[in-house]
Amino acid sequence: MSDEVERGNGLVPVQYHQFAISDEDGPAGPTLGRRHNGLVQVTDGALTVLTGIHTGDVDVTVSLHHSPPPPDSGTWQEIVEISARSASGALMVHGIMDDLDEDLLVLSFDGPGDYRLRLHARGRDTAVDLAPDSITEWYLIQVWPAPTHEAIVLRRTDAYGSTVRAR
Repeated sequence: MSDEVERGNGLVPVQYHQFAISDEDGPAGPTLGRRHNGLVQVTDGALTVLTGIHTGDVDVTVSLHHSPPPPDSGTWQEIVEISARSASGALMVHGIMDDLDEDLLVLSFDGPGDYRLRLHARGRDTAVDLAPDSITEWYLIQVWPAPTHEAIVLRRTDAYGSTVRAR
């Protein structure tokens, strides 16, 4: 039995190999150590998801839960868990320079507080550094309320993530 509260999907604009997860009222993430996980980084409280494409759209699914769901093992090449904080209760996925055509679900569905995000990615090796006209990358973000905890890497198999980790 799933405790999934809600699921939503949409296209997210990418610029400069990234899209963002942020809260309108302040820093969303704890500072991570210098070791990079290759998928998501936290700098000055801003969460940035790193993409293989330089510019274009990626397909993002958001799945909200009351408790930790099992990771979606599927065909995901990278899976990372990270903590996020929502000061306003409006923790959202967005482009760094462009708005989404239609907003995805609010990640902080249980109001202000601490959440755990499990990010899944696939397709980042398909069009590295390009601006494809079609979707080449897919992301799943599973979210549930949880106290802050260090980042955990559950899977890392794509070449793009390896390149990012080597920097």
